[in-house]
Amino acid sequence: MARGAEGLGLPAVGERLSLREQVAQALRGALVAGEMRPGVVYSAPVLAAQFGVSATPVREAMLDLAKEGLVEAVRNKGFRVTEMSERDLDEITELRQLIEVPTVARLADPARAAEFERLRPLAREIITAAVRGDLLTYVNADLSFHLELLGMSGNAHLVEVVRDLRGRARLYGLKGLADRGVLANSAHEHLDLLDALSRGDATAAEHIMNHHIQHVRGIWANKPE
Repeated sequence: MARGAEGLGLPAVGERLSLREQVAQALRGALVAGEMRPGVVYSAPVLAAQFGVSATPVREAMLDLAKEGLVEAVRNKGFRVTEMSERDLDEITELRQLIEVPTVARLADPARAAEFERLRPLAREIITAAVRGDLLTYVNADLSFHLELLGMSGNAHLVEVVRDLRGRARLYGLKGLADRGVLANSAHEHLDLLDALSRGDATAAEHIMNHHIQHVRGIWANKPE
């Protein structure tokens, strides 16, 4: 297998988190966005060159991802992205619907409108990234939006479960949507959701979340229609 890594558009890392955490976070985004593909062996030194860091934090980050089942080590070569079956994706989708849809619907309350308003900049960032075709920014902003929204439930364990489920996504259809200029349509669902929650419309919020998760399942299969 080729040792892929070139052209992933990985960002340079800064100082907020440890290098290991920053690299792991960036790699998760690349995995979810479908920029890193199953069957390709990714070399830690090559990835490190893109990040502008030494190979050590990259290897450590990849080992963290291996523990999560997202990649597997290939002796003396690097790491290979783990394949997800259609059944895997169906089961993850079902779990997300069972957890996220009712949790978000219960948040609907006009009295919490100010809390929802604080998520509006993130929702706009998702739209901007979609228009630009910046898939990694799109995926990371989308993750932050949903985890912060779920965090309003006060259930930290629920948030971590959803973080893990979303980290197993493979959005191979994202690039196609971006290339056709229709990814922004999906991105606007985040603003629609905030509007429904702010006016206390739990039924609309439930419908939007359910539709959003089903739409994401289609993107996983590269069949967004």
